[in-house]
Amino acid sequence: MIIAILELAIVALIFFADAHHLIYLSKTPYLLLLGWISLRLRGLRWRDVGFARPASWTRAVAIGLIAGAALESLELLVTQPFLVTVLGKQPDLDMFRALHGNLKWTALALLGAWSLAAFGEEMVYRGYLMNRVADLFHRTRAAWITSLLSVPAGFGLAHAYQGITGVIDEGLMGLLLGILYLANGRNLVVPIIAHGVSDSIDFILMYLGRYPGLS
Repeated sequence: MIIAILELAIVALIFFADAHHLIYLSKTPYLLLLGWISLRLRGLRWRDVGFARPASWTRAVAIGLIAGAALESLELLVTQPFLVTVLGKQPDLDMFRALHGNLKWTALALLGAWSLAAFGEEMVYRGYLMNRVADLFHRTRAAWITSLLSVPAGFGLAHAYQGITGVIDEGLMGLLLGILYLANGRNLVVPIIAHGVSDSIDFILMYLGRYPGLS
């Protein structure tokens, strides 16, 4: 338990460094490295936290595609409009404004969506952090519920550059991705695909100039 607490303290330090612009580009690789070191020290591998072949690739890909489209629809049609109405602020997506009509930047954004975001963030937040928080409470049912509810808060804060609306919205998406992870036997393939599909739709809409609130 002491080691798990120490690891989570390091995670907090990485977030702190990122908030103060001391980390170049993204904190995800640093968190991924921390997760890998943690697993190695405990004699585990990524497959032990869900990065493994699913029982059926056809089923996993189908669920991932459908879930990704559903998550994006929920965000664009329900949660984001609701939060904008309540908070009076659109998520701050100015950093993505350059994607509008720019095929090169959109292609790079899609590459990042499937590498740093879909793969990297799911390995970190669902694979590493959800399991590590559950370890703190002996991996009981209550431990997994605690993990499911707490880790999305960190996922939301990881998007602090989007402002309060983006933080809450991404936290909700993190919660749903966590549910997907648990519902699929703690296998990461489905949430990775769902995350990638959702972000890809975002960037395509931004390229087309059709993303709500970003024109």
